[in-house]
Amino acid sequence: MLAIMVPLAQSSGGSGQYSTLIFLALMGAVFYFLLIRPQQRNRRRQAQLLTSLEEGDEVQTIGGIFGTIREIDEGDGTVLLEVAPEVEVRFIRGAIARKLVYDEDAEEGHEQDQDEEQEEGAGEQK
Repeated sequence: MLAIMVPLAQSSGGSGQYSTLIFLALMGAVFYFLLIRPQQRNRRRQAQLLTSLEEGDEVQTIGGIFGTIREIDEGDGTVLLEVAPEVEVRFIRGAIARKLVYDEDAEEGHEQDQDEEQEEGAGEQK
Protein backbone atom coordinates (compact mmCIF):
# COMPACT_ATOMS: atom_id res chain seq x y z
CA MET A 1 0.00 0.00 0.00
CA LEU A 2 2.87 2.33 0.86
CA ALA A 3 4.53 1.55 -2.48
CA ILE A 4 1.40 2.76 -4.30
CA MET A 5 0.90 5.93 -2.23
CA VAL A 6 4.42 7.39 -2.45
CA PRO A 7 4.52 7.66 -6.28
CA LEU A 8 1.01 9.16 -6.28
CA ALA A 9 2.08 11.82 -3.80
CA GLN A 10 5.18 12.70 -5.81
CA SER A 11 3.59 12.86 -9.28
CA SER A 12 0.74 15.20 -8.45
CA GLY A 13 2.57 18.44 -9.38
CA GLY A 14 0.78 21.54 -8.06
CA SER A 15 -1.53 19.71 -5.68
CA GLY A 16 1.35 18.12 -3.76
CA GLN A 17 0.24 19.66 -0.49
CA TYR A 18 -3.16 17.99 -0.61
CA SER A 19 -1.82 14.60 -1.58
CA THR A 20 0.73 14.79 1.22
CA LEU A 21 -2.02 15.59 3.72
CA ILE A 22 -4.13 12.72 2.40
CA PHE A 23 -1.13 10.41 2.61
CA LEU A 24 -0.45 11.44 6.22
CA ALA A 25 -4.12 11.00 7.14
CA LEU A 26 -4.15 7.51 5.63
CA MET A 27 -0.96 6.60 7.49
CA GLY A 28 -2.51 7.86 10.73
CA ALA A 29 -5.60 5.71 10.10
CA VAL A 30 -3.45 2.66 9.40
CA PHE A 31 -1.49 3.18 12.63
CA TYR A 32 -4.70 3.64 14.58
CA PHE A 33 -6.41 0.48 13.31
CA LEU A 34 -3.34 -1.77 13.30
CA LEU A 35 -1.51 -0.62 16.44
CA ILE A 36 -3.37 1.71 18.78
CA ARG A 37 -6.86 0.19 18.75
CA PRO A 38 -5.77 -3.42 19.43
CA GLN A 39 -3.53 -2.23 22.29
CA GLN A 40 -6.43 -0.32 23.85
CA ARG A 41 -8.67 -3.38 23.54
CA ASN A 42 -6.04 -5.61 25.20
CA ARG A 43 -5.50 -3.06 27.99
CA ARG A 44 -9.26 -2.89 28.67
CA ARG A 45 -9.53 -6.70 28.67
CA GLN A 46 -6.61 -7.02 31.14
CA ALA A 47 -8.09 -4.35 33.44
CA GLN A 48 -11.44 -6.17 33.38
CA LEU A 49 -9.70 -9.45 34.24
CA LEU A 50 -7.85 -7.90 37.18
CA THR A 51 -11.03 -6.39 38.64
CA SER A 52 -12.91 -9.70 38.30
CA LEU A 53 -10.39 -11.72 40.33
CA GLU A 54 -11.77 -13.45 43.43
CA GLU A 55 -10.40 -15.76 46.07
CA GLY A 56 -10.44 -19.35 44.84
CA ASP A 57 -9.88 -18.47 41.17
CA GLU A 58 -7.23 -20.49 39.37
CA VAL A 59 -4.89 -18.21 37.45
CA GLN A 60 -1.66 -18.12 35.46
CA THR A 61 0.91 -15.40 36.01
CA ILE A 62 2.88 -13.61 33.32
CA GLY A 63 5.87 -15.79 34.25
CA GLY A 64 3.86 -18.97 33.60
CA ILE A 65 3.22 -19.98 37.21
CA PHE A 66 -0.16 -21.58 37.85
CA GLY A 67 -1.88 -21.15 41.20
CA THR A 68 -5.04 -20.56 43.15
CA ILE A 69 -5.78 -17.17 44.69
CA ARG A 70 -5.93 -17.48 48.47
CA GLU A 71 -5.95 -13.81 49.45
CA ILE A 72 -6.38 -10.47 47.68
CA ASP A 73 -4.88 -7.42 49.39
CA GLU A 74 -6.57 -4.32 48.00
CA GLY A 75 -4.33 -2.02 50.04
CA ASP A 76 -1.04 -2.77 48.31
CA GLY A 77 -2.45 -4.41 45.17
CA THR A 78 -1.08 -7.91 45.73
CA VAL A 79 -2.50 -11.42 45.61
CA LEU A 80 -1.40 -14.49 47.52
CA LEU A 81 -1.26 -17.55 45.25
CA GLU A 82 -1.07 -21.14 46.39
CA VAL A 83 1.20 -22.75 43.81
CA ALA A 84 1.49 -26.13 45.55
CA PRO A 85 0.03 -27.62 48.72
CA GLU A 86 1.28 -25.52 51.65
CA VAL A 87 3.32 -23.25 49.30
CA GLU A 88 2.07 -19.67 48.90
CA VAL A 89 3.69 -16.89 46.89
CA ARG A 90 2.75 -13.19 46.86
CA PHE A 91 2.45 -11.49 43.45
CA ILE A 92 1.57 -8.00 42.35
CA ARG A 93 -1.99 -8.07 41.00
CA GLY A 94 -0.87 -6.92 37.53
CA ALA A 95 1.26 -10.06 37.16
CA ILE A 96 -1.87 -12.16 36.59
CA ALA A 97 -2.02 -13.00 32.89
CA ARG A 98 -5.23 -15.00 32.70
CA LYS A 99 -7.90 -16.75 34.70
CA LEU A 100 -8.35 -20.46 34.04
CA VAL A 101 -11.87 -21.73 33.47
CA TYR A 102 -12.48 -25.46 33.47
CA ASP A 103 -15.03 -26.82 31.04
CA GLU A 104 -17.44 -29.02 33.02
CA ASP A 105 -18.67 -30.91 29.93
CA ALA A 106 -15.22 -32.02 28.82
CA GLU A 107 -13.12 -34.69 30.44
CA GLU A 108 -11.42 -33.95 33.75
CA GLY A 109 -8.29 -31.79 33.55
CA HIS A 110 -9.26 -30.02 30.32
CA GLU A 111 -8.82 -26.29 30.73
CA GLN A 112 -9.81 -23.31 28.66
CA ASP A 113 -8.71 -19.77 29.38
CA GLN A 114 -11.20 -16.95 29.76
CA ASP A 115 -9.97 -15.04 26.70
CA GLU A 116 -10.78 -17.97 24.39
CA GLU A 117 -14.29 -18.18 25.82
CA GLN A 118 -14.86 -14.45 25.29
CA GLU A 119 -13.62 -14.66 21.69
CA GLU A 120 -15.90 -17.63 21.01
CA GLY A 121 -18.86 -15.71 22.43
CA ALA A 122 -18.01 -12.62 20.40
CA GLY A 123 -17.71 -14.71 17.23
CA GLU A 124 -21.18 -16.18 17.78
CA GLN A 125 -22.74 -12.72 18.26
CA LYS A 126 -21.46 -11.35 14.95
